[in-house]
Amino acid sequence: MISRHSIISLLCFLAFDIQVVLAQELPRSSEGALEWLKKMAEAPRRHNYSGVFIYYADSHIEASRIVHKNDQAGEHERIEVLDGPPRIVLRTNDEMKCYLPESKRIYTEKRWFRKFFPDILPQPFGNLDENYYIKEVKRERIIDHESQIISLIPRDSLRHGHQFWIDTQTGLLLKSAIMDSGQIIEQFAFAQLEINGEIQSDLLKPNSFMAQDGWKVTNLLTSVISEGELKWQINDLPSGFRKLVEVKRNLTEKPVFVDHIALSDGLATVSVFIESMAEDTPTPTSGFFTDRGAINIYVRVLEGNKITTIGEAPMETIKLIGDSVIKIN
Repeated sequence: MISRHSIISLLCFLAFDIQVVLAQELPRSSEGALEWLKKMAEAPRRHNYSGVFIYYADSHIEASRIVHKNDQAGEHERIEVLDGPPRIVLRTNDEMKCYLPESKRIYTEKRWFRKFFPDILPQPFGNLDENYYIKEVKRERIIDHESQIISLIPRDSLRHGHQFWIDTQTGLLLKSAIMDSGQIIEQFAFAQLEINGEIQSDLLKPNSFMAQDGWKVTNLLTSVISEGELKWQINDLPSGFRKLVEVKRNLTEKPVFVDHIALSDGLATVSVFIESMAEDTPTPTSGFFTDRGAINIYVRVLEGNKITTIGEAPMETIKLIGDSVIKIN
């Protein structure tokens, strides 16, 4: 899984004229709002919880059941998608297994930069105030929990706006929305939730059918490399984005590693994948693709290499990053 969902739709753009809006003259974020975000970032690692949450984007609705437990060994989590093809993710700390029952496949990988609702902020979450004006909005009741609404208004056009509904007692995120020009383009929300209840260990184990023979296991490997080892670099990062790490990864059953550069502005993450194409490989179509909701994808070809830039940022930001990738001789 590269993103939340498979790449499903193609948007063709014959021309794309980018004009980045200069940073807005917004005040500094309030200390109270920043404290709420700190509490929200810490909450998933402090509390047990279980429930059902809903994902909504582009008229698509999907429900998932989540069980999350903290103990002396760390975090344990199970997420089961309840709509469409069955998918079950089991996680212990950063080690993940994704079960696809229809094809009897299991993918294992380390959780690099992947965010699962309600754990969507890094911890510590960094200086978001550089890129967003963060403010307290109001209190609102969500599934019988009092929540504090926090709004993150982007200081330029390079990122989306966000709104968080945070449980006032525990700090757990109850609902989140990603905004574009004032419109919600992606939303997660709990429909049912129990916080700090007892979590039985059986709820976090694989189903009996998942332990049967005949499953094909693919280990998606990641190798972290030192700064400058890649023969690629991003020549001109958009304002507010910083490089997190450079790695080599295999993203399919094939034992072929691709170069991966991960970026973030403290909240949104963007990944650049560079894959060498064989001589007999058809040249991929360059241009814009879209997944769903806040995820955008941009593909270009450079010197026999396919460069795919994907992230939860506006199309102009994804294109700026993708076009800035250069090869170091």
